[in-house]
Amino acid sequence: MQEEIINRVAQSKLVTFNLEDYYPVGQRVLFDISDWLLEGFLLKEKDFREQAKNHDWSQYKDNYVALTCSTDAIIPGWAYMLLTTYLSPFAKKVFVGSLEQLETAIYQEVIANLDVSEFKDQPIIVKGCSKKPVPENAYIMLVQKLFPVAKSIMYGEACSSVPLYKRK
Repeated sequence: MQEEIINRVAQSKLVTFNLEDYYPVGQRVLFDISDWLLEGFLLKEKDFREQAKNHDWSQYKDNYVALTCSTDAIIPGWAYMLLTTYLSPFAKKVFVGSLEQLETAIYQEVIANLDVSEFKDQPIIVKGCSKKPVPENAYIMLVQKLFPVAKSIMYGEACSSVPLYKRK
């Protein structure tokens, strides 16, 4: 007589948390201001302002924009602030830094606004593999957010998880 196969994972109270489910929709764009600098290094205020004034900012509608300078130019803070005044009516978020830093900043907002009360006293497994660019820091921020409420936190898949924390 054959024994019935029991799916213990399906019967467990484990709650899977997938950061990919919280990935905000919107194109990520890297805006390099070095193209607007004289020889890629010198910011001439009048020319810079003229370029900003004449640029089609509507193309960034509903995008997440990372402002950067790919050269070793010294950029005054007001330059990024000026571009932000043009981008703000269109972009979902404007950030100074790389696309990876932008992604971390996006997830920082997402995780800060998460209501984790539904995870109180629950065993949680944070899904590890994702098809979307979830930054490493997002996992760290998530653990900090879940730590006060979770009964336990694991990482990976239910069939092969790594235990991280268990409340005593």
